[in-house]
Amino acid sequence: MQTIPINTYNSPTVILELIYRLKVKDVMTRSLISVNLGATMRQVQHLMRSNSITGVPVVMQKRLLGIVSMDDIIQALDNGYIEDDVEKHMTRNLIVLEDDMPVSFAISYFDRYRYHRFPVLNKEKELVGMVTTRDISTRLLWEINHEIENIERMNQSTRTKNGLSNEVQTFSILKHDFENAGFASTEIKKKLKQGNAFPRTIRRAAIASYELEMNIVVHSNGGEIIAEFGPESITITSQDSGPGIPDVEKAMEQGYSTANEWIRSLGFGAGMGLPNVKSVSDEFSITSSPAGTIVVSTIYFADQEKSHMTNPHLPDVQNVAKELA
Repeated sequence: MQTIPINTYNSPTVILELIYRLKVKDVMTRSLISVNLGATMRQVQHLMRSNSITGVPVVMQKRLLGIVSMDDIIQALDNGYIEDDVEKHMTRNLIVLEDDMPVSFAISYFDRYRYHRFPVLNKEKELVGMVTTRDISTRLLWEINHEIENIERMNQSTRTKNGLSNEVQTFSILKHDFENAGFASTEIKKKLKQGNAFPRTIRRAAIASYELEMNIVVHSNGGEIIAEFGPESITITSQDSGPGIPDVEKAMEQGYSTANEWIRSLGFGAGMGLPNVKSVSDEFSITSSPAGTIVVSTIYFADQEKSHMTNPHLPDVQNVAKELA
């Protein structure tokens, strides 16, 4: 299975922006080849051969009932039941994505489950697409090529100074609002780019803001992200309304998580959120009680960053583009 050479810690800033901004519906294949319950395994075999595909969903009135994979067909041929109805041998225990999930969810699914494809459902639980690693890589490559062009144009001009002034932005974050997850982080990155911040600053702020935002979505009863921009630094504060972290010291250990099975099934709860935030922060603090948790991350615009007159991540972007191609 093709892997996706991306993670949310040390990938170039442009890649982080893409996987946080793009939704599954932006990368999935919408032209579906499917069968109904009356189809035979032999018919599915012919569909796979004629369309060069390795999986066919079984659907009734837009509802996904199962999937027949190439492995299922091989088993049917080997064991002599290739003429049986798909209903007898299709895979029913399915793991699906929703079309409004961020692409980061899909990437985590492929890493977690090692499948070749995932069905995509809409809010009405109708099958609307399929997504593979190739679908994601193809869309990212297309987006990266355009971004490289933009970066090259930007590098033709010289950055003279940080254009950020004192400003505060506040974002309300709702519990389990996965559809809008990443909005605050995207807006914070947008503001930093508009202020002519350097890529390393944007990268660090992207990690801190996204991890804090997702912590509120996944673990809390809701809260807000507050971004304080200044000429020398950005401070990102996460505050929620509970239920609090029972053991803050334990929560700061890599791999420790209190996420339930449902959250883990979505690809979250790996226990890396708070450690990631601390690792990219120049100043970091956390306090927690049953009334809520407050995390403060401050990132300074280091002097050495201001000496880079070109985008230092352009080679990284080009390398990722080569890997995706």
